[in-house]
Amino acid sequence: MIDFQGDNGYTIDDLINLIAFLRSEEGCPWDRVQTHESIRRNFIEEAYEVAEAIDTGSISALREELGDVLVQVVFHASIEQDKGNFNFGDVVETVCKKMIFRHPGLFGGEGKDLNWEEVKRLEKNQKTVKDSLEGVARSLPALWRAEKLLDKAELAGFSKVLDTIGPDKLTENAKILRETAEFDKGIYEILGDSMLVCVNIARSHDLDPEEVLNAAADRFIKEVGREEEKGL
Repeated sequence: MIDFQGDNGYTIDDLINLIAFLRSEEGCPWDRVQTHESIRRNFIEEAYEVAEAIDTGSISALREELGDVLVQVVFHASIEQDKGNFNFGDVVETVCKKMIFRHPGLFGGEGKDLNWEEVKRLEKNQKTVKDSLEGVARSLPALWRAEKLLDKAELAGFSKVLDTIGPDKLTENAKILRETAEFDKGIYEILGDSMLVCVNIARSHDLDPEEVLNAAADRFIKEVGREEEKGL
């Protein structure tokens, strides 16, 4: 059996070797059969637990949860290493090159006269603003995805488009929703457009739409609690 007691501490190489062992024939049956798809949700949950640690200000939790995220990165890289595609070192090399490319003002490069968004479009070979918008991950929470899309459109100079989804549009949509008795595709689209307007309003006040909605959900819980107490 391999000695992983770590009497002298651990390094990233130890973690890489540990994950490789767990996924080997001599390791853990569960780890051995996992795929990118089977542990996809794990990665998302670990990232949210990092966010929770940051929100609560727990340094010990942050240290632990960052480690859990790192395990996910190493695990996915290990899967690809077995396939002969890339390994953890390749991941590190790729991200280092990306960070250097994205800071041409510090390290030089062809994007030194471009803004941040233009540098990213150059890096990803995105020819149009539409390409840039389509590059925003659909797997993001919908409010954050909408916020990123609106931010990118604004940076690209599409202020006229953004002007069409201001508070007046929300008032207009609310009137339609009040007057419509039955659900149809039009209502589906109006609800979505109204949510997009709300995200745009949050942006204009430098507010995180996810935080805004979560705060509203918290207020709703308290209101239900107050009403519940009245009934006791």
